[in-house]
Amino acid sequence: MSNTLEKDNLFETMRPAKALAVMAVPTVASQVIILIYNLADTWFIGRTGNPYMIGASSLVLTIYLAETALANLFGVGGGSLMARLIGEKKTDDARRVASYSVAAAAIAALAFSVLLLVFAGPLLRLLGASDNTFVFARQYLIVTAVIGGIPTVMSMSMPQLLRNAGYAKEAGIGVGLGSLMNVFLDPLFMFVILPNGYEVLGAGIATMLSNIISMVYFIVMFRIVKDKTVLELPRRIERIGRAHTRSLYSVGIPAALSIFFFDLVTMVINWLAASYGDIPLAAMGIVLKLERLPLNIGLGVLLGMVPLIAYNYGSGNYRRMRQFFSLARIVILAFSVLCVILFWFFADPLVGLFISGGKSAELAGETVRLGGEFLRGRCFALPFMMIGYHIVNYMNAIGKGKVSFLMAVIRHLVLIIPIMLVMNHVFGMAGFIWSQLVADLINTVIAVWVYRGVNRSVISGTRRAGRQDE
Repeated sequence: MSNTLEKDNLFETMRPAKALAVMAVPTVASQVIILIYNLADTWFIGRTGNPYMIGASSLVLTIYLAETALANLFGVGGGSLMARLIGEKKTDDARRVASYSVAAAAIAALAFSVLLLVFAGPLLRLLGASDNTFVFARQYLIVTAVIGGIPTVMSMSMPQLLRNAGYAKEAGIGVGLGSLMNVFLDPLFMFVILPNGYEVLGAGIATMLSNIISMVYFIVMFRIVKDKTVLELPRRIERIGRAHTRSLYSVGIPAALSIFFFDLVTMVINWLAASYGDIPLAAMGIVLKLERLPLNIGLGVLLGMVPLIAYNYGSGNYRRMRQFFSLARIVILAFSVLCVILFWFFADPLVGLFISGGKSAELAGETVRLGGEFLRGRCFALPFMMIGYHIVNYMNAIGKGKVSFLMAVIRHLVLIIPIMLVMNHVFGMAGFIWSQLVADLINTVIAVWVYRGVNRSVISGTRRAGRQDE
């Protein structure tokens, strides 16, 4: 089948730095556009000068992360397995896995939307919505996650499959298209079409429409590349065999749960911030959006790395696989250190970009002051976060889903949440803010130890084969 030959040069012979750039640059570009899109909602809502609206949109971020988890279940699980099967030259199996992943993602998204519709009110109260934020949060939730649930999940899962087939540029264009449309539609619905007081609803409608546009693009792209790759739109739910089902979910479930755990941490952060008032909640909402700059760019590099590692793991080229791993680590650490410097020296101006004074100048000023403190305290954790994400993505690429799941459990449930709660109880707000650094320092030590153990058992045992490739 010719579809496996088109990308052989990229995966097998192209200089590692160039191959990583080919895969990572469009992915990073799409992640930057996603970042702009995520920041745009907060920025435009901030133009109202209403911290309650900002706090409401921050609460719904946790729902968005839950949908990201669903997308990862089939995008990461199916995409990683598909890339390994292509590396093993099992193209028919890879085609069935890709088809199954698309159909299952749509069904899961529909089920999740129905559950959200039924339990929207209690869920928002659980997340920390107050009387000041509840109405705004519910508007945003219904439009983006209930009505727009399927487009949201599909616009995140389909590009992962496209990227793992070697089409990183095409995946990046689709993600970028949806994000740019959101930036364009936000002010249109918030300040032109809908009346004052409905800005959060307008932002939600803009997000929903942009995800629909992105999903339509990927549907068209799957049809375009179906003769050149293993990707095609499903006509039914494929049977992929017990071994492949186990392999898909052994990576996909940990990848999804990793996002769920991240989401759970965000819920705890919002809950603790809300315990100090609506203004700290709004300030933390802005800070969490600013943190997406290094996280999204780092994620872009790692998403570009995963197919290269998965393919070469499947084909047995371990030396080349290790080269991609090392190159990605250098890039993400360098950028995260740069962001630490940026956030430390320019915390207040950066936070101030997302809320204007208007009629609530005093509230806005307090939001900026607290946001600056929060950002300075949390930014030092960024390089250590990156190391953990780097190793987790490596484990997903080589099919070690149980290991990545264990690492996610340790980081989020054993370290971050308990340390955050204890430090908040002992040291108050300052402990709550600096707890992220403490947790990720400990997690880095554990992650490196786990990586070395897996590397010895999986990679070192095949060094002789790797040397023969040299």
